[in-house]
Amino acid sequence: MHGLFNQALERFLRVTHGGAAWQRIAEVADLPFLSFEPLTIYDPAVTAAVVQAAAQVLDRPVESLLEDMGTFLVSHQSGERVRRLLRFGGVGFIDFLHSLEEMPARARLALPDLVLPDIVLDDLGGWEFSLWMAPPFLGAAFVLVGLLRAMADDYGALVFLEVEGGATARPVVRVQLLDAAHAEGRRFDLAAGVA
Repeated sequence: MHGLFNQALERFLRVTHGGAAWQRIAEVADLPFLSFEPLTIYDPAVTAAVVQAAAQVLDRPVESLLEDMGTFLVSHQSGERVRRLLRFGGVGFIDFLHSLEEMPARARLALPDLVLPDIVLDDLGGWEFSLWMAPPFLGAAFVLVGLLRAMADDYGALVFLEVEGGATARPVVRVQLLDAAHAEGRRFDLAAGVA
């Protein structure tokens, strides 16, 4: 597992639950360190141990914890770069969904050793979609659900999201777009930050 993901997990837990909670989580997960290095590759078992320890320490279901992390990755101020990268996927939420299959290749352009799981999108018609990915760890589909929920809000879309298969090795995320223009989306300027 790439250190960037583990570092994002650590940042999410520190920001939303505090440094003391993170230290306790690191103890329960039996980490030999207190902070992840972003460019280090970790065994996926380390990520799984941190997720399980966080659920235990915070007394929360793994699924809701991971979904909150996915939302945090996009909606927190520290996630503005992730949000911008995702918004390059299209002008509307459906365009964004179709761009997800290209995301692993685009990410490798920036970080060649970053291996994101392949994502396959099936358009079922009637604004219904299914997403499948080879999760890098059990429960990763819930991170995707949180990310999709935050991006739907970003685009102003109203969606229904559901994970079928739970924390299995082959979960499917069902996406139903209920209203593409439910609310005013967040402003996005393609040229923002360009000198």
